Amino acid sequence: MSRPGSSRIASTNLGGGGGFRVLEGKVAIVTGGSRGIGAATCENLANKGASLIINYTSDSSTEKAEKLAQQLQTSYGVKCLPVQADMGSENGPAHIVDRAVNNFSHPKSRKFQIDIVINNAGVASKMLLEDCTSEEFARLYNVNVRGPLLLMKAVQPHLPTDRSGRVVNVSSVSAALGFHEDAMYGGTKAALEAMTRTWSRELSERCTVNAVNPGPVATDMYGSTSREFQEKMSGWTRNTPLAAVRPGVDSQEFVENASFAGGRPAYEDEVAGVIAMLCTPDSGWCTGSTICANGGFKFSN
Repeated sequence: MSRPGSSRIASTNLGGGGGFRVLEGKVAIVTGGSRGIGAATCENLANKGASLIINYTSDSSTEKAEKLAQQLQTSYGVKCLPVQADMGSENGPAHIVDRAVNNFSHPKSRKFQIDIVINNAGVASKMLLEDCTSEEFARLYNVNVRGPLLLMKAVQPHLPTDRSGRVVNVSSVSAALGFHEDAMYGGTKAALEAMTRTWSRELSERCTVNAVNPGPVATDMYGSTSREFQEKMSGWTRNTPLAAVRPGVDSQEFVENASFAGGRPAYEDEVAGVIAMLCTPDSGWCTGSTICANGGFKFSN
């Protein structure tokens, strides 16, 4: 299937345009920031005043990352730095922080602070147990689990000391729902949620640490799924309160596909809105939790 159209007149996300920029002067790292949920999160944070380190992995994403950085700088008057680094490598996460220090430190005092970290970069794979390999498990684990761990280790010395920092880990409903062929992917996301809880205690004087758990989202990954896959998911989707399509509001493709898909996926900016909400000062009494970012596909306990 083609990448789903995402234009609509309105949505559950009423937007954050205008008004007081609650993240003015903050510095944020967003991994996997050149596309999808990551790019939408970058725009939301920039709109709120945050300067950005936009991480991406592949050479094919260089142009997208650079274009996004320029667009956000022009539109919102914030500083944006694209940084190519593989979150699945041992040195990639530290490289992101090194580039941030070199480009965002005060020119005289060399003071530097990372206020926000969005661990968004992730890879997925669907395999039956009999088809799982150690190589494929390592690929998923290194990006989805080890990468965030190493990034947080590198970031820790630069976090605020007054609890004002914000960390949001992007998990998935797969961490809890036990989907067919999801042992490796769901397992890595469950591990990320476990680290979220631990870090919320270890870093409690520096930052809050939460996770969000998207369900289906209108990204390139969703666009590559088959009609058969969407039909299999339709039972879940039909029971998702906010997934019901609204003609005249939602993308025409989503309206047409609802007959077999059961409803629509999230728009990228809807998930980004939940992530950004957890980055604001108002979220300061919330930590160690996995927050619903799936329209009710999986209710929070």
